[in-house]
Amino acid sequence: MEFEDEAFVVGVRAFGESGAIAEFLTAQRGVWSAHVAGGASRRLKPFLQPGTPVRIAYRSRLSDQLGAARVEAKGEGAAAYFDDPLALAALAAAAALIVGALPEREPHPGIFLAFEAFSGALDAPEVWPAVLVRFEMGLLAELGFGLDLTRCAATGGTDELIYVSPRTGRAVSSAAGEPYRDRLLALPGFLLAAQAGLAPGDIRAGLALTGHFLQEVVFSALHRPLPPARARLIERLEAAGRL
Repeated sequence: MEFEDEAFVVGVRAFGESGAIAEFLTAQRGVWSAHVAGGASRRLKPFLQPGTPVRIAYRSRLSDQLGAARVEAKGEGAAAYFDDPLALAALAAAAALIVGALPEREPHPGIFLAFEAFSGALDAPEVWPAVLVRFEMGLLAELGFGLDLTRCAATGGTDELIYVSPRTGRAVSSAAGEPYRDRLLALPGFLLAAQAGLAPGDIRAGLALTGHFLQEVVFSALHRPLPPARARLIERLEAAGRL
């Protein structure tokens, strides 16, 4: 089989002396793995980094075998952030979530667009951590577990929604959740309204919220933990005072 598609590099590992096995999030076909000849060379290695936008030409003799891909870089991607370790860690974390959570060869054009938006937000350091939380929420929704933050699960009201049930993923109001506050997850305000600003602790709460459901709903079903790259990003954000 053969196809060409826009893609992002989301994973890569060495193969042989000079080749690489790369994983791509394609625009129309989801995650695909392919052998890239010369992928470890000076010419190609800088482009085979998580987050780099590319165009791939894929070819395999049989549809169910690992094929080969020719890669053309379409932008700087990770190379644009070599002086920004936090941005690089964020790209690595988001890419690792995609590789770990999405089944291969299953179209997810919404996730492609969401990753494109997230990678584009990395030029705004004050914004991208919030965009990452929204990206993770989108990943949950794409996999069938969208959080319901529109009204209180207990009362049906829409005011003072400050908690989320860790079991159902539904919002809970301040009054209804007070007796159970120690068992509920915090709901940061920026997830309720696009125009809401970021309050201290909002990014920490947002990542804790999405991390809980990614682990319990997605990765536990796959019998694996959340990707270490996500934990490393949180550690870096903590050290930088960004949580």
